[in-house]
Amino acid sequence: MTDPDDAAQRRLDANAAAGPLAELFTVDLTVAMATCAGCGNTAPLAAHPLYAHAPALVVRCPNCAAVVLRFASGGCRLRLDMTGTRLLTVSLAGAA
Repeated sequence: MTDPDDAAQRRLDANAAAGPLAELFTVDLTVAMATCAGCGNTAPLAAHPLYAHAPALVVRCPNCAAVVLRFASGGCRLRLDMTGTRLLTVSLAGAA
């Protein structure tokens, strides 16, 4: 079982995922709005807690702690699991 204090010490905010996610997306996802499939909470991706000490980056909902996004790279492949994300909204630069 994971020690809750240890998990809290390892938690980052999802801004730390910006670099790795830039390999897959051409837009800055830290300002994207993510809606949790579990509880329906909508928040900027940067406000979500990120756990980077796993085989993949794990982004959790700031409201209910459900996994909303997993991202991994290796073996010349990028893998993105967004099963826990109901909707990801990205504003385009210069759009009216």
